[in-house]
Amino acid sequence: MNTPKKILVIRNDKLGDFMLAWPAFSLLKKQYPDAEITALVPEYTAPLAKRCEWIDKVLIDEKEKSFIKDVLSLTKKIKTNHYDASISLFSEARTAASLWLAGVKIRIGPATKLAQIFINKKLKQKRSQSKKPEYEYNLDLIKHYVKLNNQVPRIPQNAPFMTFNTAETQLIKKNLLNENSIGENVKLIILHPGTGGSAINLPLKNYAELANCIAEHKNVYFIITAGPNELTNAKNLSKLLNTAHHIHYSEGNIIEFCKLISITDIFISGSTGPLHIAAALNIYTAAFYPTKKSATSLRWQTLNESNKRLAFTLNSNINGKILDMDMKAICERICNTCFSDENISS
Repeated sequence: MNTPKKILVIRNDKLGDFMLAWPAFSLLKKQYPDAEITALVPEYTAPLAKRCEWIDKVLIDEKEKSFIKDVLSLTKKIKTNHYDASISLFSEARTAASLWLAGVKIRIGPATKLAQIFINKKLKQKRSQSKKPEYEYNLDLIKHYVKLNNQVPRIPQNAPFMTFNTAETQLIKKNLLNENSIGENVKLIILHPGTGGSAINLPLKNYAELANCIAEHKNVYFIITAGPNELTNAKNLSKLLNTAHHIHYSEGNIIEFCKLISITDIFISGSTGPLHIAAALNIYTAAFYPTKKSATSLRWQTLNESNKRLAFTLNSNINGKILDMDMKAICERICNTCFSDENISS
């Protein structure tokens, strides 16, 4: 049996993809508690990687413009750390080649594209067919490595995957309620109309219709959240709401943004990174997904408990324009699911 001392796990793509790797990190650490687990991530998800209790070290992926220079630079970083094994949850030619050049003996990864040439312990997954959630594809690679070591994979952890100090979050919530004159029994709902450019989203008029409908039946307060380049979108949505709300603009402190999400009751958005943060915190989520096969609600299913997640598919025409949706029916489903102690008023 191979008892690893140092394992490099690669998930160096977008925010949502990284959050969906947390169950994989959890299982790997549970399986090999004494191993040093390093995550290769881009700089903007590094604060979250450092916050993850199953990651011991973080290696920042700093891409160079020149492919050759990029591979050689990454190879040097990897070789310096003397990893026993690598697991590429996200695989691309540049990282796979760097692992090979660095002499990492066991290189786990999906059998996909050019990158598989440099992976010596491949697993066929066909992720583009979207037959299971992304987080399960990640878990399958961890299990593949465990089985190669002639071991039985342990049972993966369930939500929540991210938690914060209760006293700290209670203080944050108290301050937010006081600053905005919100009653203690009011449900806090985040509307996140931005997408980060990764997927189509619900039109602002539909977000407004949904929020106004919920407010007609429930005692709620809305927080419209916006990241870099999303503030104009948030302001435009704000103009359409006729219920109590404010805009929260997050310029870069992603951990503080996570803390804000943790004190809310419901998170409503498209299929985007912050949605998966909310799910990792086991918050109620209502998400809008495109019809594209590689972006289905199954493929990008959130990590929260099944009774806490709602998924709606956006209908669009051949030009990609979102068609009208029955927002009153969606409002009713959200109210009946996320306010489980009571049903929506007739």
